[in-house]
Amino acid sequence: MTVPANDPAIPIANNSASLRPIFEWLARKAEPLVICLAAILIGLALFSLFILAIGKSPAMLFQLMYTGGFGSWFSVQNSLSRAAPLLLTALCVALPARLGLVIIGGEGAVVLGGVAAAAMAMPLAGSVPVFLTLILMGIAAMVVGGIWIGLAGFLRHYRGVNETISSLLLSYIAIALMNQFVEGPLRDPASLNKPSTKPLPADYMLGNIPGMDVHWGLVIGILACILSWILIEVTSYGFAARIAGGNVRAAQIQGLPVGKLIAGFTAIAGSFAGLAGMIEVAAVQGSANASLAAGYGYTGILVAFLARHNPLAIVPVAILLGGIDASGGLIQRRMGLPDATVLVLQGMLFLVILFCETFYGRFKIFNPDLWKRSL
Repeated sequence: MTVPANDPAIPIANNSASLRPIFEWLARKAEPLVICLAAILIGLALFSLFILAIGKSPAMLFQLMYTGGFGSWFSVQNSLSRAAPLLLTALCVALPARLGLVIIGGEGAVVLGGVAAAAMAMPLAGSVPVFLTLILMGIAAMVVGGIWIGLAGFLRHYRGVNETISSLLLSYIAIALMNQFVEGPLRDPASLNKPSTKPLPADYMLGNIPGMDVHWGLVIGILACILSWILIEVTSYGFAARIAGGNVRAAQIQGLPVGKLIAGFTAIAGSFAGLAGMIEVAAVQGSANASLAAGYGYTGILVAFLARHNPLAIVPVAILLGGIDASGGLIQRRMGLPDATVLVLQGMLFLVILFCETFYGRFKIFNPDLWKRSL
């Protein structure tokens, strides 16, 4: 039977076919967002049960969490300041993840980067211009952090050592080295109660963004995320890393330098974590001391997984986690809960995120390959 040329069903079918690529793109992009949001909600629900079990009000806790993190301009600035190192430590996890590596030793690169920055500043402060001193401090921190995490990548490729275990163990070694340097050859004799290096002069500290009580580390972290996204998504180096992360054997057959990619990406990742240590010294602490081991490297793991290792998505997730961390003191004062309550929430979120990883690709609505071709 001949179909009339003016049959209204024809343009409808044609329109559906032409819109299919758009629907497919939206479905694939929506999957990580929906699953991550669901994981956060589940984690908050489990945390509410924990709070109820100890006789406290979850509603009050979440209200205080919002107030302490984002309820005022002061709270927002505090959250942004705490997010700055998380941006860089999350990149320490996200970049190697594109190669299929799980690096969790960013804390070690942070503390050693801070010590390297302080050691560089000691002979320069007062005799070298401020800007040049800060640049040299950043370079020293990035080099030390890059070598430290790059070592885990080197051991992974050339000796077959699991990078997750090696990077974690290297963190403990780094903290021990930091204590040795701070309490030994780099110690300021005037630091009696809390051993530390010689403090930076006030004019050598990394200043605040104009109009905000937030240091320039936030801008540095955001720029690092943007540059990392360009590296991964735009450059041929990033494309080769994604190929190697999908199938190492196939990458080797194609002649890609997998060993150099692993060593290079882990070194770049470690340099960002080392830079976070430098920012802590130059913008917050004023010297290298035990406070460098504040757990930013471990929180960065959660940030990276929540962001699905996307450098651009790391920015809002880091601000969210920074706000939660900033609310810890308020929760402690108002509800009589320990400051570590926030760490319990982060741990629950991390476990739920790992559990929800198993659901990717299982829902038909997010998998266009399972749709009926009649669409």
